[in-house]
Formats: sequence, structure tokens, C-alpha cells
Amino acid sequence: MAAILDRHFGNADAGPSELTDAFHDVYVPIHPNTHIAAAAFRADRQRVRQTGRWLVRHGTERCDVTVGLALLATDRAEEDIPLIQTIGLLSERFGPLAAEALQRRRGGGPALLWLAQRVAGWGRVYVVEALCRRSDDASRRWLLRHACDGDFLNGYYAGQVATAAHLHEAIVGAEVDDALVDHTGRLLKTMADCGGMGMTLERYPPAPIVLAAHAAHLARQAPTVHRYVDAAVIADHLAGKAPQRCGCTTEQRDHIVRQYLAVLDRPDWCDTVRAGLDSERAFFAWFADNVAARLRLRAFTDPTGDDR
Repeated sequence: MAAILDRHFGNADAGPSELTDAFHDVYVPIHPNTHIAAAAFRADRQRVRQTGRWLVRHGTERCDVTVGLALLATDRAEEDIPLIQTIGLLSERFGPLAAEALQRRRGGGPALLWLAQRVAGWGRVYVVEALCRRSDDASRRWLLRHACDGDFLNGYYAGQVATAAHLHEAIVGAEVDDALVDHTGRLLKTMADCGGMGMTLERYPPAPIVLAAHAAHLARQAPTVHRYVDAAVIADHLAGKAPQRCGCTTEQRDHIVRQYLAVLDRPDWCDTVRAGLDSERAFFAWFADNVAARLRLRAFTDPTGDDR
């Protein structure tokens, strides 16, 4: 592929359109590639920029557009940010290179946030990981409250988010709000069961601090089904694993589990989950037969509420 680019840029009369379908029979990586970057740096900067723009705008095959975006990812021209954002919305294919291209540009931070708010699946993984490599306040605030959307793939970056955004400081700080507490619950639930994907609680040194703080904040929140389920899944993981697998001592683990159960067994929390969980859905049966049964949750000992 680099040879194709070298031949193209070596011909001063060749226009960008001559690269149409040129990459159809070669492997085109969707991540930043040193060989493509080297070919771009060997060529005239303005010509590389124009070629990248043309391929992204007019390419009729994914390979052509990918190469165009890879060329733009070697550049820093701010005027290309809207174009990169737009193609980045097709994030499963173009997310890695769009994130790389935006990171290189002044003003790329807000553009990355814009993109992160609009992508899902693998594309979200790529963009959130890029945000984790930034250190600005806006990125940190967003990561602390919105990075995890509940998708299984969150497991690839939940630990990165917790570390890069300094969750252990934020959750015990002075600016704790419901969005931060709720997202912390999603992060902890994800890190409790993402072995083989990303950082688990066992490998997260501040785990006891964050778990205890989340349980304490939960006690001051209004009950919702999502809060109940997240807290129950976290407590079930803690209770069912050896303390060191959760990053805790035995005393820390037992105290945190008691904190969670004290909230989950409150009458108003029981009423909320009884009213809010759809008993016809498969999730209800799984939750009731596994998490609720193991923890002996009050809301499920008698679904009518007569246990009170």
C-alpha cells in the first residue's frame, strides 16, 4: 500500500481520482499505520492533504476512504475537523483513524467529545480510548459521567476511564452529582466482570475507595431500577469472589457489601424495583434466580411486598 502511494505521489501529474479502486486488492488497516504515515511524510504536504480530502469526500469504496483518512491523520490542518467528524460517525470502520486525526489537531478535543456523544459499539471504544489519552477538564468531566453506555464492549475501556479521569478523586470530591454516582456504578459493574477484556477491580488499586464511596453516595440517592440493578450486581460480585479478586481486604469487602445491602433492602428501594422490573422479560428471571437469590434481596423474597 505504501508503494502505491509512493508511485502516486512520485508522479507530479497524477490527480487524487487516479487512486480510485487502487487499494481494492491490498490490505488496508483501519488503525494508524507507520507505512502509510511514512509514505505521506515523503510526499509534498499540501498534495497529501488534498489527496486525503478528496478520497474521504469522493471515495466509492471503504478502502479508498480509509486511506484518505489515514493521510489526513498525518496532518494537523484544523479546517479538516468537520470532514473528519462526519466520516468518523461511521465509527466501526473509521473511528480509529478519525480519533487519531482529531487528536493531532488544535481544537480536536471538542470534536472528539462531539463524536463520542454520537457513536456506539466498537466506534465508541476507539473514541473513548482517545479521550482517555487527553488531560483537559472537559474530557475528564465527560469521561466521569458518560463514557460507559451499558454496552458489553465497555469492558475494554472502563478501567482506562477510571484511571485517566481520576475517578478515585472525583467520587470523594466536592462536586459529586447524580450523573457521576450513576456512571461510577456502571464503571464498577463493568470492571467487576470484564476479565480478558480490560482492567478488573482486582487490578485497580483504588477499588476499595471507589466502592465504599459509591455505596455511601447511593444511600443518599432516590431509588431507580437502574441504580438498584447496578448496585446488586456489584454486591453479588463482591460477595461471591475472594476479597483479593475485588481489590479489597476481607474487612473492606464485607463492609462494602453490607453498605450495598442496607440500601437495597430499604422499603422504598424494594417498592421501586418491584414496580419497575418487567417480570415477563428474560432479564428478570435471570436476575431473580441468580443475583437476588444469592444475596437474598428483600424485594424478591416476596414480590407482593408482604415480606414487610
